[in-house]
Amino acid sequence: MNTEENLKTIMRGAVNVISREELAKKLASGKKLRVKFGADPTSRDLHLGHSVVLTKLRQFQDLGHTVVLIIGDFTAQVGDPSGRDSTRPVLDHATVADNSKTYTEQAFKVLDPEKTEIRYNSEWLKPFFASPAAGVSAFINSAKGVTISRLLEREDFKNRMKAETPVSLLEILYPVFQGYDSVAVKADIELGGQDQIFNLLMGRDLQKLNGQEPQAVMTMPLLIGTDGEKKMSKSYGNSVALNDQPGEMFGKMMSVSDALMYSYYELLTLEDLAAVKAGHPMEAKKKLAGLVTARYHGEEQAQAARSNFEQVFSRKELPGDMETFRAEKAGKLSYLIVSAGMAKGMNEARRLIDQGAVRLDGEKVAGDIVFEPRDCVLQVGRRQFRKIKK
Repeated sequence: MNTEENLKTIMRGAVNVISREELAKKLASGKKLRVKFGADPTSRDLHLGHSVVLTKLRQFQDLGHTVVLIIGDFTAQVGDPSGRDSTRPVLDHATVADNSKTYTEQAFKVLDPEKTEIRYNSEWLKPFFASPAAGVSAFINSAKGVTISRLLEREDFKNRMKAETPVSLLEILYPVFQGYDSVAVKADIELGGQDQIFNLLMGRDLQKLNGQEPQAVMTMPLLIGTDGEKKMSKSYGNSVALNDQPGEMFGKMMSVSDALMYSYYELLTLEDLAAVKAGHPMEAKKKLAGLVTARYHGEEQAQAARSNFEQVFSRKELPGDMETFRAEKAGKLSYLIVSAGMAKGMNEARRLIDQGAVRLDGEKVAGDIVFEPRDCVLQVGRRQFRKIKK
């Protein structure tokens, strides 16, 4: 592809590009570009919301460029204020280190390991808080060029100060820490979610202060979760985790609305949107669910997930691969649901029963009955089944 075609592919779905001219010039240079993406390992699981940027990074790799994946093991302990109306809880080093391992494993489900450079920003930021060491003076000189008024332009901080919600000194410094990552790795381009625009522009500022050519910046939309309302987040219960089992992943994708489905196509695939919209919505949704599931589990598992979904939901048959759970004594149905791994706790199990989401042998259960051990099929929600054996 020529530069214009590459640019069209790269810019698909982007919210901000600063600037298009700079990005085009970098792509046309023939140089193997260093494309930076930083992730603070504040939790163990990545979901499709994270994969929006990872997918865009993979497109750069497919064009021959190098992705510099920065694991923010230092900045995760500071806490990114982006999109926050209160201070993030401080994470200890052990938790951050444990989360970091899962981040790289999951990121490589999208990225090409051969074209990925993994860096940890404690490498250049931690010495600043220890004894004088190489790189500290460069960071100090960079920080000198950043004014407090510039940092307080940030919309997150303005809103919190207006609401008289505390803003910590570390949070104010966070954009400087993240921006300095771009200096340390000599980034040509940086990608991030649209809530990261302030941090990414700070990287440009600090590169200029250090005599580097400023990186081009590209932001991607925050993926809406399967509920169609809030951004995808594990805490909102609307996420599709990259580590979800194939059947669960396929089923979650089938639960999204038609309107949201087209947004997913644009942000998670390279499919022709016009062709997708010209077809039947149900078939398009099954294809999307298959594409996503195949990316993380392979084509064979995706086909099996589709067949199982159609068996259960289209033909109203029971799945052929149900797990078996042995019920050894009588007890509340809510206890059986939790013991079988179909709910995280008793309160959730009772809530599911009250919502009419629990069935025994296809019959909806009314109330948290006492379950006498017997052979039957327990269903919780639309996608969870267990074969109960006494």
